[in-house]
This record gives sequence, structure tokens and C-alpha cells, in this order.
Amino acid sequence: MHKLCILDAKTLGPDIDLSLFEKLGQVTIYQTTNPDEVVDRIKSQDIIITNKVVLNQSNLEFAPDIKLICITATGTNNVDLEYTKSKNIAVTNVAGYSTHSVAQHTFAMLFYLIESLSYYDRHVKSGEYAKSDIFTHLDKPFWEIRNKTWGIIGLGEIGRTVAGIAKSFGSNVVYYSTSGKNNNPDYKRAALDELLKESDIISIHAPLNTQTKNLITYEALKNMKSHAILLNLGRGGIVNEEGLAKALDENVIAGAALDVLESEPVKVNNPLLGIKNSHKLFITPHIAWAGLEARKTLIEEVQQNIDAFLKGEKRNRVC
Repeated sequence: MHKLCILDAKTLGPDIDLSLFEKLGQVTIYQTTNPDEVVDRIKSQDIIITNKVVLNQSNLEFAPDIKLICITATGTNNVDLEYTKSKNIAVTNVAGYSTHSVAQHTFAMLFYLIESLSYYDRHVKSGEYAKSDIFTHLDKPFWEIRNKTWGIIGLGEIGRTVAGIAKSFGSNVVYYSTSGKNNNPDYKRAALDELLKESDIISIHAPLNTQTKNLITYEALKNMKSHAILLNLGRGGIVNEEGLAKALDENVIAGAALDVLESEPVKVNNPLLGIKNSHKLFITPHIAWAGLEARKTLIEEVQQNIDAFLKGEKRNRVC
């Protein structure tokens, strides 16, 4: 019987049924795994399932029986793919499972900011609305996204889905290809400076790599419109956090929403946590990917990856 272990089940949520792995072998589930616990937990395993636990030569060399590593994510940066390839360890990931969840969260974050939803909710619940001499309250005007320009950085599957929804709202979509290779005839492709200057809304859906690290600096933000909104649902590190904090406090842009940060969980000394204009910033703890349906699909895909591997098939292998 094959031995399987899940190293960080807590990252998948308590509402996800992991029993489907039991038909594949003997399963051991750990809620979290610290770096100093990895070797002991993987040394006798055949298959490892993990989201963010780092697996490389320093721990894998003590686990000679490992045949497959299943990453419960799209990104593979937590696994040393060169080492696994040298040891003939197969590695699989899951792509596309969270597209609709991330797209939905993108719009949730946008509307929270441009419609000042937190302010209006507080206004009603505080009792101030009950004192009003008119039926409405217009202290925080908002604007429609119809006929506005939506700039997308990273027009992959998620970026294209967001573009389609933005278009249905009547937005004009432009995009910047971070690789320089994406040519999509459905939308206008623009240089980064052009996109920054033209866009009323900018959403980031790109991976973190040498082309995107610190792509959005303070100087880049100064090229944006003063009423513009920046949304980062790609990776932390694409937006320079010190530069963003400065830009928000200086009213360079109207607001920003982030689902990703350079360090996760956030560090207590992160400059974004101390900004004066905190109402301009909305941060969620890397949850855009995690709609219930997305997480169920993710686990089903991992199960299918393992089943395919055991049958000798090469489904979703990255190495």
C-alpha cells in the first residue's frame, strides 16, 4: 500500500473532505509542518501533498522512497524542480482551478473601494442615517466603471476572465504583457507607461518573476491618474509596498486593494499597516483563490493527478 502524507492541510480549509485520498493508500494528515519537522514526516512516504512547505535537497535526500510530490497550487516555487528531476521524482501542480474565484474577488475588492462600502455601512449602523433629513447620503460619491479604462497586467486565464467581465460592465480593456509574448486581438496591448497613464482601474494577475519584481514602484504609481484604483491579485513583490504606502499617503492615487503581500502572513512592520490614509487601502489575507468550489476542484484535481501517476500516466506533471 502506498504511503501518502499531507503536510499542510490547514491551508485547504476545515470544510474540505480529504477522505477521497484514502482509496489511494495510507494517508497521514498534518495541519501544518514547520521546516524542522519536514524530514521526519516525509522520510518513509511515497507521495507528498503540500501547498507551501518547501521541499528541496536538504530534506528530500532523507526520503528515498518518494516518487511523487503533489502541489495543491499552481505555483511550483516551493519545490526544487532540478533536484526532483535528478532523482526521478514526479511533481504535479493544478492550474486553472481558481480562475472564477479570483475574478470574483477582483470585483469585490474594486467595488468595496470605489463605492466606499465600509463607510456607508458604518454610517447606517452608527445611527447617523436615522438622523438624516433626506432619504439618501452623498458624502462619498462613487463613479461607474462603464466607459472607464481597465488596465490588466498579465492577460493569462485569470486576466482574460477579468477582462471579459469588465467588458460586460462597459469598460474599455487594455493590457500589458509581462512576458512580452502575449498578443491578444480582443484587447488593446499597451506599454506599461501607457497603461498606467490611461487606466482608471488597474488589476494585476501576473506571476512573480524577474520581469515583474517591483514592477509597480512609487515612480510608476505617479504615472497613474489621481482617481485611479490599483488591484493586486497576482503576487506580492510585484507592487513595491513602501512605494505604495507613500503614494496612498500623498494622495497620488485614490486607492489600492491587495490580496497578496511580499511576506505572508503580513509582517507587523509592513509599511502598509501604518499609513495615514487607511481608508484608501483594502487588504485581504490571500483568499481570492479560496472559493469553496475552487478548493473542492483543487482537491479533486490532486486526487486525479495521483491516480494518473499510479496508472503510469503523465497528467499535470511539471517535472
